[in-house]
Amino acid sequence: MAKYEDHLTCSFTEAAAWLHQHILNSSVSANLEEESAWQQSGVQCVTRVYERYSWLGGNRLSLTLTLFGRDGDICLSAITAGGSQALFFKINTFGESAFLDVLIRGAEQLKQNN
Repeated sequence: MAKYEDHLTCSFTEAAAWLHQHILNSSVSANLEEESAWQQSGVQCVTRVYERYSWLGGNRLSLTLTLFGRDGDICLSAITAGGSQALFFKINTFGESAFLDVLIRGAEQLKQNN
């Protein structure tokens, strides 16, 4: 498992749309598996689970993205999982790190644009 957390200062809708497109455009096998969105008293939260095939590992990986915020103040949390073929311990975590790096690059680009 690999994890990334960050703080964004931009429109919630813009951040959600930008990161979504960045992840989907990163790989022909990347897709949105499921999502949940919530809003109350000006606070918004969206959780999305993406999946893609790892050519190097020969398996599928998931990335869970959560955005939580209000008024341009957004917390981002992302966690990857999967990609190992071992039974009792984890080997070959390259795919997880590579999938998370896609999100990190997208978040950095979003921060530079705002």
